[in-house]
Amino acid sequence: MKKTYHGSCHCGAVRFTAGIDLAPPGQRSAPELPGIWWTATFRCNCSSCRKSRFWKAFVRPDDFALLSGEEALGEYRFGEKAISHRFCTRCGVRPFASADFEPMGGAFHAVNVACLDDATPQELEAAPIIYEDGENDAWDRPPALCGYL
Repeated sequence: MKKTYHGSCHCGAVRFTAGIDLAPPGQRSAPELPGIWWTATFRCNCSSCRKSRFWKAFVRPDDFALLSGEEALGEYRFGEKAISHRFCTRCGVRPFASADFEPMGGAFHAVNVACLDDATPQELEAAPIIYEDGENDAWDRPPALCGYL
């Protein structure tokens, strides 16, 4: 079931809440929108996600609140520059990204699951993961190797 988690960067300057369902298949709440994006967490092998170890869960704008740290956030855009990757300018951690893609139902945030302060090890272990082959722009299938992600 969806639960409100508290998250932050490493130094604590950036703090947020996000409503995320980390439950395994069969225990998850029904997704609010169609599409695979709302059914799991994701790990990608694109150069950015691979280097930063970004583990994302997609959330709708109503399920996300930046509590503090707007002034500490920097922005990085690459490739088509469609996604605003946010990072703490003090400690360098990337707590979330934001974009607006019509195929996903509009605006969303990609929350870094590793930044959830109150997710238990058991919840993180149980969270379903879909692996994306971003390195080859093949988002509909996993890369040949994903154990390192």
